[in-house]
Amino acid sequence: MSQAGDGRRRRGRAEVEASFDERRGVFMISVAAELADMHPQTLRMYEARGLISPKRSPKNTRLYSFEDVERLRRIQQMTAEEGLNLAGVETVLDLERQLERARVELSRMRARAAELERQMLDEIERVKRSFRAEIVPYGAYDAREIIPAAGASSVRIPVKRTKRR
Repeated sequence: MSQAGDGRRRRGRAEVEASFDERRGVFMISVAAELADMHPQTLRMYEARGLISPKRSPKNTRLYSFEDVERLRRIQQMTAEEGLNLAGVETVLDLERQLERARVELSRMRARAAELERQMLDEIERVKRSFRAEIVPYGAYDAREIIPAAGASSVRIPVKRTKRR
């Protein structure tokens, strides 16, 4: 049916672009515990040990993000399936954090090395261009054999070499 054919007018809907921030605290403790398949007291214990850091509302209610829930699931996997205790989980998470920092630093260092390499190659090319007028080809025994560089004035410099015995 068309809009005019049914006697009703449809109102156009404004399109709204929504984004999802995985770090924004949106789940209360009971919802986060259910999503992670844990007891809320376990979440409180993990927070006390520093394994998880939920955001807080203005009224000091814990608010867990999607990222927090994924971290809780990862902790549960390490304890239940891999047999780690909480000290082991803390160590693994700390090592993962260090590894990520090292990866970021390595990426920065690679970018810096590439930039320095580009600058070095540019400088080498600049120096090569500046020496073209000054370089005498090896083996030029006679002034007639000297090849002037492009754009150089036609000055002849005789080169005398002594023969080696």
